Amino acid sequence: MNRALTVDDLVLAGIALGAGLLAAFLLRVLMRWLGKHADRTRWSGDDVIVDALRTVVPWAAFLAGAASAGGILPLTRTVQKHVNQSLTVVLIFVVTLTAARVIAGLVRAVTQSRSGVAGSATIFVNITRVLVLAIGFLVVLQTLGISIAPMLTALGVGGLAVALALQDTLANLFAGIHILASKTVQPGDYIQLSSGEEGYVEDINWRQTTVRALSNNLIVIPNGELAKANMTNFMRPEQKLTITVQVGVAYDSDLEHVERVTCEVVAEVMKEIDGAVTDHEPLVRFHTFGDSRIGFTVILGVGEFSDQFRIKHEFIKRLHRRYAQEGIRIPAPARTVALQQGSVSIPQQRSAGQVGDAHVAHLD
Repeated sequence: MNRALTVDDLVLAGIALGAGLLAAFLLRVLMRWLGKHADRTRWSGDDVIVDALRTVVPWAAFLAGAASAGGILPLTRTVQKHVNQSLTVVLIFVVTLTAARVIAGLVRAVTQSRSGVAGSATIFVNITRVLVLAIGFLVVLQTLGISIAPMLTALGVGGLAVALALQDTLANLFAGIHILASKTVQPGDYIQLSSGEEGYVEDINWRQTTVRALSNNLIVIPNGELAKANMTNFMRPEQKLTITVQVGVAYDSDLEHVERVTCEVVAEVMKEIDGAVTDHEPLVRFHTFGDSRIGFTVILGVGEFSDQFRIKHEFIKRLHRRYAQEGIRIPAPARTVALQQGSVSIPQQRSAGQVGDAHVAHLD
């Protein structure tokens, strides 16, 4: 010490430390008040910022009071240096954790706002968090007087060995970044792979993509495999899509009447069923002279992939009821079976349900 410690020094140091604690308490109350106002806004980014400041601002006030108390006490230069370094390291540590949480939260908010119904793409969240923590760690080392140049050189040389050992992991990491950067697949999209897997993309992290099937089961696909697979994205470039339903009517039907009635049912379904495209134009296209019917295709508009099942269900029910009311007949498939007796063929017509039981009989 340069001089002897007195009671006045202790009192002043205690006042400085107490003032720092009081300021930390008042600032925490202020941050809580700001948090309530941030909850009322639509943007989720201000919630993340206020939540982070709620941690870093009180700590900064407390550390400022502690630094003032250390400056009041008659400490030697060496002790004063160590005290200042320790307080600085603690402040950098708090700021680094807070910055990592803020930036990761903002990235998560951005990905959620762009991806729609599913969770955020954690690959970007994790990468930003790791980068901020790494920068904070290097700043701490520099503050303590430890040179980071040799460490960076060693990391560069060792990184080659690590890269060789983790080829698959790095391939999945960069494949995930490529998938998100190219915007071919985003969380919330409904995809179908050529191998048969399909569902909503829940998340794309540093190693794998999680897909939730309609059965609510999770399908885990490595990013590298997803990047190489043939895939259909039912949400891009447009979420709305059209589906087809195959129908057939008897040959003696009035096709103009059939088309008019079918279009009326389509328009009714489009207006009344949730998930249908209300401005979809009813379309009926005749295309086939079948064995027992004239076949045609009905085109329906749906707002999202999973809505098609409900819309098909309602359309078929309503179309069947309306055809019954209008006297439009949907014939069962029929086939002609020849029963041979000697050299005489006796043709008989059977419905499709009977054909399965029928066979060609040779009578002596």
